[in-house]
Amino acid sequence: MAKHLALAFSLCLLVLFHGCLARRQQSQSSQQNECQLNQIQAREPDNRIETEAGRIESWDYNQDDLQCAGVAVQRITIERNGLHLPSYTNTPRLAYVVQGRGHLGMVFPGCPETFEESDQSDEEQQGQQQQRQGQQRGRQQQGRRQGQFGQQGQQGQQDFEQLDRHQRVRRVKEGDVIAIPAGVTTWSHNDGDRSLVFVTLLDIGNNHNQLDQNPRRFYLAGNPQDEFNQQGQSQRRRQGQQGQSQWGQQGQQGRSRQQQQGTNNNNIFAGFETELLADALNIDQQTAQQLQGQNDNRPQIVRVQGRLDFVEPPRSQREERQLQGQQGQQGQNGLEELFCHMKIKQNIGKPSMADVFSPQAGRISTLNSFSMPILRHLRLSAERGFLYNNAIHSPHWNLNAHEIVYVIRGSARVQVVNDNGETILDDQVRQGQLFVVPQNHAVLQKAMSNGYEYIAFKTDDNAMMNTLAGRTSVLRALPDVVLANAYQMDREQARNLKYNRQETLALSSSRSSQSQRYWWE
Repeated sequence: MAKHLALAFSLCLLVLFHGCLARRQQSQSSQQNECQLNQIQAREPDNRIETEAGRIESWDYNQDDLQCAGVAVQRITIERNGLHLPSYTNTPRLAYVVQGRGHLGMVFPGCPETFEESDQSDEEQQGQQQQRQGQQRGRQQQGRRQGQFGQQGQQGQQDFEQLDRHQRVRRVKEGDVIAIPAGVTTWSHNDGDRSLVFVTLLDIGNNHNQLDQNPRRFYLAGNPQDEFNQQGQSQRRRQGQQGQSQWGQQGQQGRSRQQQQGTNNNNIFAGFETELLADALNIDQQTAQQLQGQNDNRPQIVRVQGRLDFVEPPRSQREERQLQGQQGQQGQNGLEELFCHMKIKQNIGKPSMADVFSPQAGRISTLNSFSMPILRHLRLSAERGFLYNNAIHSPHWNLNAHEIVYVIRGSARVQVVNDNGETILDDQVRQGQLFVVPQNHAVLQKAMSNGYEYIAFKTDDNAMMNTLAGRTSVLRALPDVVLANAYQMDREQARNLKYNRQETLALSSSRSSQSQRYWWE
């Protein structure tokens, strides 16, 4: 009998092992097949959401090339005095400011509120105190109607009157690259005189994303619309929540009230029962309903009424502090810098930040974990290019990263070649388009007559490339006799092939007599 039980148990283990192995092999095979690309396209955004103070556009992340790279991309436009409501994502993000200026708030859990109100005049303090007292009287009357919970919340507010404190708010402008860890809440505001435009990469394939391979943005306010066109998935998730306990059904009823207002998604507070939420935050139920957005149909970007006034140091002091911080950030300085006081943005649009410059071809700036250590945590990097008319970005391949290129201005002829020597992209890309260069695929970019300006996101914090032309190319490193035998040429031809380019990345065109600079330089 014991032998039969042992045999049955062994068979069960064998079946279970083979089932797990088959699933793992199938998963690995599907991941490998995602990058078997026969064609790549330069793409426009596929999904667009219009709001009262801006728009959010996204590219279809289910396309084969974006699936291969494991990323999603958004373009967020905030109009003047617009506020992009607080939210966080399940993936690390790398954002680039294409246009405009404004403020960016980033909330790191457990870090202190280092910005605090002070030095107000007596008249301002008296006016604010009278306003708070009037609001308290109104809420106390509401609290009496709602019971003791509301009264206790109001009593807590009376005992806790103080000036505003919050975490640091950073000023951002055109040319800034901002690194945002997964799950970190951000908000942004446009206080400039023209639209503030971000292009943001979401690294879905990053190890910090422990969910599925879908980008998700969780809003803390408003009634957001579906940014990535996942209505079918949202419906399946809601159907899967049926059959819960009585408490879960009550919460579902609260969410259904929001859905009846014509919105597909809600902020995260809307999913909680109002009474439980009020008790948890020690507030009255009216305030809890405002957090849930029950009477607020505004989507992700709202228009601020009046001036968005928060604690901010004078510009000269802020610039002085930033300069001091840059002087002190020459490497990792321990946990304090890596978390609460870490450097999360850097401008790579300035000519002074160029790593490669050619008076005839243009300039290229790179940003990696050596210059901004937080990128080591996110496993991302970026490259910013300004190419003059007819200039060429040296043909190259990325050794350890996928490359996602967004065209900021101008246009270029782009070709991408796979491992079979097949051209899988041969197109003229223009402003506002995006294309993907998979790892190890060779790419050549030549600016057209109106120049070419781009931002490239790369899926490694220290992305390395190998060039095919120029002073640091793979051809330059090979012996001339190897080149002569490989390409059936004499050694003089091989030497000309090796040494006829003295530039590195930005190459002047041999077919144009003179390159020109443009207004954005």
